[in-house]
Amino acid sequence: MSSSKDAILGAIRRGLKRGPLPADQRAMLDGRLATHPRHLIPARSRVSRAEQIALFVKNVEKEFGTVERVPDAASVPAAVADYLAAQNLEPRFVMAPHPELTGLPWADRPMLQFETRRAQADDAVSVQHAWAAVAETGTLLFPSDPTRPTTLNLLPETEIAVIRASAILGAYEEAWDRLRAERGGAEPSGGFMPRNIMFVTGPSRSADIEQTLELGAHGPRRLHVVLVEDEPAARSILSEVADPRPEAAREPVARPGQIANPAD
Repeated sequence: MSSSKDAILGAIRRGLKRGPLPADQRAMLDGRLATHPRHLIPARSRVSRAEQIALFVKNVEKEFGTVERVPDAASVPAAVADYLAAQNLEPRFVMAPHPELTGLPWADRPMLQFETRRAQADDAVSVQHAWAAVAETGTLLFPSDPTRPTTLNLLPETEIAVIRASAILGAYEEAWDRLRAERGGAEPSGGFMPRNIMFVTGPSRSADIEQTLELGAHGPRRLHVVLVEDEPAARSILSEVADPRPEAAREPVARPGQIANPAD
């Protein structure tokens, strides 16, 4: 154990007025960390693959995001170009230097101009690689990585996130399982976790001032998801898949500029 970690834990123990944990308590905690026990998992995420993907799309839209489904990765550049044109935005963006993005046929859309780097304060649009998504809440997950700069999720006013349908998971617990598997088990079993993981559910918004909902309060005011249908279940027509959420959960609590319900 490092000397700095020893010092921090020693200070905590002194504040608690106790020494190291007894062996039985330490064994109990080690066991809990090793087994990753499940908490309550909402039933709405325990559905078929087609329903999970449909639920993800519906929840993104419920949280003021937009989704475009494309048949394959090669269609992403056209989807990005069409979205920028529809929003009357310049065909210019900063992009994550992730191989799944840099390997796309951007040359097919010569009007698009982009740089692969971290975002800067004057960047208007970012194209980001989403590592996974959770259907339960319509949330995108972005573990920090040199090929997935965190600033792309924060600085531009418009974020375009590209995700494969096969990366959509039902519940948060499944995302943590996948991350541990990719990271060699993660701590304390020998692997490591990323510096941070951003959970993004819709564009940035706040109702702090007079309970009036405003988008873009602390980050992008637009979130557009390009969903690559890389598995058959993703190609189901949304109208053919029942929405498993209760009626009250199918509408957002407030629209931009409207008063938000403090109880929500």
